[in-house]
Amino acid sequence: MAIPSRVLASGNSPLASISINGDGAVGLVAVGSTAATALQLSAVWNTITTSAASTGVKLQPTEAGAVVGIRNDSGQTVTVYPFDTSSTINAGATSLTIATAKTVLLFAPSATTWASITTA
Repeated sequence: MAIPSRVLASGNSPLASISINGDGAVGLVAVGSTAATALQLSAVWNTITTSAASTGVKLQPTEAGAVVGIRNDSGQTVTVYPFDTSSTINAGATSLTIATAKTVLLFAPSATTWASITTA
């Protein structure tokens, strides 16, 4: 895996480094109780620090090969929704929950499916 400082040190631009390594967002607030009202994620690496009960976040559009990491430090369970109804998570589910103090790595093996790995 590429390390951002090394990508930059090799002469690549900051934008190229983000394209290669992904960007991060911290201090996110989960909102909404449905896919239509959930917080739209825009970064590759995301840390949720605030949420109320039954709130969630929505993934970027599903694209084969995409990877998204989500850390939940909010103190509440957070629901993750795919971008639209044509995409699913883990064998056909319409959402995924992340318990507090857990991290989930989601990857898209196809243009309509996300799979996840959750920390212990």
